[in-house]
Amino acid sequence: MKPNNMNNAMKQVQKAQAEMARVQEELNSDLVTASAGGGAVKVSITGGLTVTNVVIDPRAVDPEDVEMLQDMVVAAVNEALREAQELANTKMSRVMGGLGLPGGLGF
Repeated sequence: MKPNNMNNAMKQVQKAQAEMARVQEELNSDLVTASAGGGAVKVSITGGLTVTNVVIDPRAVDPEDVEMLQDMVVAAVNEALREAQELANTKMSRVMGGLGLPGGLGF
């Protein structure tokens, strides 16, 4: 690789690192919300995968069937995690796709 090409590649990598850091910060403030049980349980999570809120409809609380409530919480958390990960993948793919790195490294 010629020195000029190497310098350009390094600049591209540095630009990508800065952009990835910016997107990561953005993801930390992006929220996704998922629900289970027809909305009986709602979970909000950041794109950085931090659970910020869990809302349980009081009608979903049945002392005789705590297991069902637990299952709904698990389902809502897992769906929120899936959506947050999809959001992160989408945003990071945009950053990496715009790099145009040699050898197919730009995704």
